Amino acid sequence: MKKTTILALGMALSAFGAQAEDVSLEDNSKIVGKWHVYATAPALHKEKRAQDSEWNFKKNGVLTIRGKDVVSGRTGMMNIELKYTIEDGVIKRQKAPGREKYESCAVTELDSSKMVLKCQFLYYFLDKK
Repeated sequence: MKKTTILALGMALSAFGAQAEDVSLEDNSKIVGKWHVYATAPALHKEKRAQDSEWNFKKNGVLTIRGKDVVSGRTGMMNIELKYTIEDGVIKRQKAPGREKYESCAVTELDSSKMVLKCQFLYYFLDKK
C-alpha cells in the first residue's frame, strides 16, 4: 500500500472512533419548554432503563420535574421544583429542593425534538413535548 493510502485510512479510522463534542449552551433558549424523559442509562451505549417523567425548563431558571418516583417505590405522582442555570456551556441543576448543591449536566445531543444529557451518574434521554 502507498503511504498516502495508509495515512488516509488511519485518519478515517481515528475520526470514526472519535466521540462527538458536547453541545455548548450560551443560554437556556434552546432547552426552555417541556421534555419527556423516556430513559436513563449509566453510560451512553449501555442498556437504557425506561422512565416516564416530564421536565419543564422555565425561562426564569426553574426546572419542574413531574413523574412517578421509581427509586423509592412511591406510586403517586411527584412534582419537584429545582433551580438551574447555564454556566460554562452546561446545565447546572440543583440536586434537591432547598439544598444549594448543584450537579452539572452536559448536553451531548440537542435538536428541536431530542436531547441527551450527561449528568454526574446518569445519561438522560429526552423527547420534546
